[in-house]
Amino acid sequence: MTKRRGYAVLSALVALVVVVCAAIYVTVATDDGTPGGGFAGGRPHHDSSVAPASTGTWVGAWATAPTGGEPGTETQGLAGRSVRNVVHASTGGTSARITLSNLYGQSPLTITHASLALSAGDGTAAADAETMRRLTFNGSTSVVIPAGGQVLSDAVRLAIAHGTDVLVTTYSPTPSGPVTYHPHARQLSYVAQGDRTEDATGTPYTEQTPYWRYLTALDVLSNEATGTVVVFGDSITDGITSTVGANHRWTDVLSGRLRTAVENGDALPRYGIVNEGISGNQVLADGLGRPAENQSGLGRFGRDALSRTDVKVVVIDLGINDILRNPKLADPNRIADGLRTLVRQAHARGLKVVGATLMPFKAHRGWTPAREAVRQQVNAQIRAGRVYDAVVDFDKSLRDPYDPRRLRPEYDSGDHLHPSDLGFAKMGEVFDLNALKGAGQAEL
Repeated sequence: MTKRRGYAVLSALVALVVVVCAAIYVTVATDDGTPGGGFAGGRPHHDSSVAPASTGTWVGAWATAPTGGEPGTETQGLAGRSVRNVVHASTGGTSARITLSNLYGQSPLTITHASLALSAGDGTAAADAETMRRLTFNGSTSVVIPAGGQVLSDAVRLAIAHGTDVLVTTYSPTPSGPVTYHPHARQLSYVAQGDRTEDATGTPYTEQTPYWRYLTALDVLSNEATGTVVVFGDSITDGITSTVGANHRWTDVLSGRLRTAVENGDALPRYGIVNEGISGNQVLADGLGRPAENQSGLGRFGRDALSRTDVKVVVIDLGINDILRNPKLADPNRIADGLRTLVRQAHARGLKVVGATLMPFKAHRGWTPAREAVRQQVNAQIRAGRVYDAVVDFDKSLRDPYDPRRLRPEYDSGDHLHPSDLGFAKMGEVFDLNALKGAGQAEL
C-alpha cells in the first residue's frame, strides 16, 4: 500500500468515527428520559409492563385477605365495569406487581385490561398521569383466572414511596361471579362504567365502594425493606372501627413506627407490613359455603400468611371470636391449641411468631362472666410463653384500670369490643419493635 493510499484509508476511518459519534449524540440529545413504562402521545409504551433488571428484594407493601363472594354479583360479577382499588403502600420500591384472586368465583374471570398508578391525592380516583402503567400477565394484557385461582402480574417499573396511595384498576368485559372481595377495607375505592382502566382524570369513576375487589396483594422491589411482616387477625386487625381513608389501623401505626425507628438508626429489621385481618375471623371455625367464606385461621394461614412474599415474621391477634361466636362455651385449651398449630406451621418455615393477648370486651352484647373466664384462661397461656415466641400484651395496655374486664373508655370505639382510633394508636405504640428481631423457636 502506498503512503498516499494509506492516508486516504485513515481519513475514511476517522470520518466514519465522527459520523457514528454524531449519531449517538443526536440520539441521546433527543431522548426525553421517559421510562419504558411512561407515556408517548398520552398512551403507555408497549414495554410499560416489563420491569428492567434491578437490585433489591421483593417484599409485601400491601395485602388483604379474600373474605367471600360479594352479594349481588353471583351472576354478572362486574362485567363491563372498571374497578379501581385504592391501597396504601407500607414500604417503597422501584418496581411493582400485583396478585388478583378469583377464589370465590364460580366461573373463570377474564381480565382484559389492568393498570397501576400512583394516586393524584387523598380521597380521589384520579391518578398521577405520568405514573400510569399498563399491567401484563406472562406478557399478555389479558388473563383468565380460573374459579378458585389467582394470578401474579408481571412487574412494572415505577418508583413507589412508602406511605403512598396506589391505584390498581381492572376491567372485565364478560360476566363472572361472585366477585372475590374484602368487605371492610376502611378505604374508599371506585367503579366506572366501561373500560376506563387507564383514565387518569378519575372523572368516570362516579361510584364509590367500601370494598377491595379481586386485588389481594401489592409487592414492590425494595431497597428499603428486606422482608415482610404479616399481621394475621380478626376485625381488630382489620381496623373495622378506624376512620375511613385515614390509615389508622394499628398495623398502619406499627408500620410508621418501624420505619421511623430504622430511619433514626435503630438496629431493627427493615420490613414491609401487610394486614391479613378478616372481620369475624376465628381460629377454629369456618364460615358457610364452599369454599368457606371467612375461612378459619387454621384453614387460611397457609394462603394468607405463609405464602406472602418473603415473609419473615407473623404477628397473630386472633381468638376473641372463638369465644364470642361459639353458641356453646368455648374451650380455652382448644383455642390455645389452634394457635399453637399456627405457630408450628410458621416454625416449619423458619418464621418467628409474635402473638397478642385477647383484649377485654365487658359491656359488649356478647359478654358473659363465663366467656370472660375463657378469655382469661387463653391469656394466661399466652402470657406464660406457652403459645408464641414473643408476646404483645394488648389486654394490659388497653384495659380500664378501674375495671380490667372492659376497655379503657378513651380506647373504646363505643361498642365495647373494637378500639377507637386512639385505641388503635395505642396498640401500635406498645408493640415492642425488638420483638420483630430473630427467628422462631424450635419448639414451645
